[in-house]
Amino acid sequence: MQIVLFMIFLMIYMVNVVGNVGMIILISLDSQLHTPMYFFLWHLSFCDLCYSSAIAPRMLVDFLSQTRTISFAACTVQFYSFVAFVAAECYILAVMAYDRYVAICNPLLYSSAMCRSLCIWLLVGSYVAGIMTAVIQTTATFSLHFCGSNLINHFFCDVPPLLALSCSDTHINEILLFIFAGFVEMSSLSIILVSYIFILSAILRMQSAAGRLKAFSTCGSHFTGVTLFYGTVIFMYLRPTSVYALDQDKWASVFYTVVIPMLNPLIYSLRNKDVKESFRKFIKRKLNSVLA
Repeated sequence: MQIVLFMIFLMIYMVNVVGNVGMIILISLDSQLHTPMYFFLWHLSFCDLCYSSAIAPRMLVDFLSQTRTISFAACTVQFYSFVAFVAAECYILAVMAYDRYVAICNPLLYSSAMCRSLCIWLLVGSYVAGIMTAVIQTTATFSLHFCGSNLINHFFCDVPPLLALSCSDTHINEILLFIFAGFVEMSSLSIILVSYIFILSAILRMQSAAGRLKAFSTCGSHFTGVTLFYGTVIFMYLRPTSVYALDQDKWASVFYTVVIPMLNPLIYSLRNKDVKESFRKFIKRKLNSVLA
């Protein structure tokens, strides 16, 4: 099955790269998409591309390799990159929810409330939180002693399989994982849930059916992406270690490390008329330049 799996995941990763790079290019080139919502969507695509690229290329090589080895340093870098961009994405999704809250609940104040300086500070805060989480988790995990088996029962360097290999007492690490994963996920998810409670309340008060439909359409893509991402991440990291089953968790890990980054650009493009219109104009300009 190795060749079959290689072809399947190569196709998924190619769609992921084309979709996220395409979203980044489209938002960068079209001035009509230079708004706070698409500013954050640009960075969501960037995070998707970065954390999936920390995992997928190595996984594809392993499908065709007989050795499947990774150095301690490479494992550390992969782990750090993955944690940093996943944590940053959690907060970017929260910021996007807040942006939608301001746009729907205070539309007249939207331009002044979501000024460029605030957007930049919110984004910087998201990346700083991701970096700090990654530094703490990486330091705690790779300070352990690994003196027994060196066979990682996973397709990338993640916390549970690394803790399973350590011959140190991992109780503190398990507590740190639960605290930091719980704080990142619950704090960002709380912002999202509170924002959507206010959004739903504002939508239900709207008199116009067309206005309600437009508001639901605006938030639908983000809510779908949040549900997929958080549902899988919470399942992976906010459980007691006694119920971890590494063989089963591999499938959940595949979903949020490889599949969700591929789905996000499709969700945000297929359900967004501004992105579809921008894409049509981009293709039309390219065709006109070729024909000219």
